Amino acid sequence: MHNENQPLIFELSKSGRVGYSLPELDVEEVSLEEVIPSDYLRTEDADLPEVSELDIMRHYTALSRRNHGVDSGFYPLGSCTMKYNPKINENVARIAGFAHVHPLQEEETAQGAMELLFDLQEHLKEITGMDEVTLQPAAGAHGEWTGLMMIRAYHEANGDFNRTKVIVPDSAHGTNPASATVAGLETITVKSDENGLVDLEDLKRVVDSDVAALMLTNPNTLGLFEQHILEMASIIHDAGGKLYYDGANLNAVLSKARPGDMGFDVVHLNLHKTFTGPHGGGGPGSGPVGVKEDLIPYLPKPVLVKTDTGYHFDYNRPQSIGRVKPFYGNFGINVRAYTYIRSMGPDGLKAVTEYAVLNANYMMRRLEPFYDLPYKQHCKHEFVLSGRRQKKLGVRTLDIAKRLLDFGYHPPTIYFPLNVEEAIMIEPTETESKETLDEFINIMIQIAKEAEENPEIVQEAPHYTVVKRLDETTAARKPILRFEKQ
Repeated sequence: MHNENQPLIFELSKSGRVGYSLPELDVEEVSLEEVIPSDYLRTEDADLPEVSELDIMRHYTALSRRNHGVDSGFYPLGSCTMKYNPKINENVARIAGFAHVHPLQEEETAQGAMELLFDLQEHLKEITGMDEVTLQPAAGAHGEWTGLMMIRAYHEANGDFNRTKVIVPDSAHGTNPASATVAGLETITVKSDENGLVDLEDLKRVVDSDVAALMLTNPNTLGLFEQHILEMASIIHDAGGKLYYDGANLNAVLSKARPGDMGFDVVHLNLHKTFTGPHGGGGPGSGPVGVKEDLIPYLPKPVLVKTDTGYHFDYNRPQSIGRVKPFYGNFGINVRAYTYIRSMGPDGLKAVTEYAVLNANYMMRRLEPFYDLPYKQHCKHEFVLSGRRQKKLGVRTLDIAKRLLDFGYHPPTIYFPLNVEEAIMIEPTETESKETLDEFINIMIQIAKEAEENPEIVQEAPHYTVVKRLDETTAARKPILRFEKQ
């Protein structure tokens, strides 16, 4: 159990204690006043803790044990694919020729790195069924915005300045309407039917000559495959619009189905999810975008190309939407994704989908007797439960999430998607063993029984964490912005 009385780093501080050792200065000393304007200099020393190297190592090691992460435990965060990142990816990304390459060096001195990027583009084109790929976007939402900007540029080049509407399902990722707004477009919502899929009649109702695109992920945010996708593509294309594929859920169809074959014109990928780059606080993302042929002229520049003389960045793209990120994407994440794709191979990527879908359906069916299941059909890589049954007993989904912390689990996504009451969204990913799944399932069953027999245990959770339940309203409205030294 964690030490609940671990002191703050400031409480460990002792005057004169030093946590670093630097070599003697071997160049002429220069005063700060000579290089920094006085207006930017401190008038007194910063109030920093003074601790030994041993103290600081123990302090941060102890703090790290309180973190949740994929390497330390099961992380069933639905919609975010928090799966294990193979360490061979890290080893390859640390090869000196990759780790030390500089974006400003001459092209002829970086041909190996450029070859890797070009080959990664080729693999992603094959995986998605697209005709060209850019690696520039920094993350998923950035990829969404980039794709929408290309769609907008395409319509405007054709004189269709009235195409300003982007259709998104009511179960869409929240970034979809946000990206559309930032791209200067208007969001129109299409309803889901009783099966959790896009309502085709409502789609037909909202489609008109002003539609720029339909944004969709397939399988959708409920973990359900849009089985009428070809008909949906026809509806949009017949109206002159484009189909945008949110690649957040590609884990569920990898090497089984391709967005390009479903009728999509643009796709963004999350290399930090599907292709095992570090996720969230673990490192930068990467959100490559693939397009069909008629959108290639609008790709961000420069475009990486292969010629008889090697690999080059092509800046001569007059219809390009312009550069969307300095240099050419988050190179280290691209190296990790490339390593993953090459080490897995086609059969391995196919197994990713098979095990992701198997694990999700296994968990869903085992938990179905204990929680409400809004959609009964087989799911893909993730599924959504409802805590309506527990809510009637006075236990909210938030309580269930807090109770999971007592057992060392990061909770699943809760209260999303918004169209499911008391939603609990779980994605086991393909990387977890049956033993891990069974352990989590048994804890979820135990919590369901506690809600029936002794709801106070769940309502007052967590009991065994360093920090007990927070007053989240006060924390949001009156945050503590800095440490006040007593």
